[in-house]
Amino acid sequence: MTINWVHVLAFNATLLAAIASPGPSLLFLIRTSMAQGRRAGLAAAAGLGLMASLWTLAALLGLDALFALFPWAYTAVKLGGAAYLIWIAVQTWRHACAPAGCAPDANRGHAFRQGLLVNLANPKSVLFAAAVIVVIFPEGLTTADKALIFLNHLAVELSVQPLLAIALSTAAVRARYLGAKSIFDRIAASVLGALGLRLLLERGSP
Repeated sequence: MTINWVHVLAFNATLLAAIASPGPSLLFLIRTSMAQGRRAGLAAAAGLGLMASLWTLAALLGLDALFALFPWAYTAVKLGGAAYLIWIAVQTWRHACAPAGCAPDANRGHAFRQGLLVNLANPKSVLFAAAVIVVIFPEGLTTADKALIFLNHLAVELSVQPLLAIALSTAAVRARYLGAKSIFDRIAASVLGALGLRLLLERGSP
């Protein structure tokens, strides 16, 4: 049995719910778009979307099985990701009272790389993707099916994430953020730090 449009629609609905759910990636996109402007937000969205779709590709290629076979590999990725989220939280808190970036164009490369790393920081993404794939798609996926799933995921991410960045970087939204930057940044730092600590202290293997 091959995949059809019903499978793809179900997969895309799950993706949209995951993108909109609160977490480090959404929080990072919100803060980057509001603090650094539209172009940095779009770069961050591209990094987040690319890494999210690469996790799905990893699941399709069996990385979840590798994590199950070698729990230490999962633990190493998880600890590294937790440390990165905590580092972002500390930097955000330290610069909460600093003025927002006034040259967003210069930060696009940095925002893209950070977007990649933020979504790389959670190895649970590959386990989530594997679970979704098993539930939605039939057994015996061909190479063409797997390529289609990956490209579809990438297309959804690169359509939805930039739209969020554009909405969050409008003049009205940015003005409200800049008026309460120190408060918002400290809230964001606290949430990111809590997520990092949770990932760091969480027991168990995949």
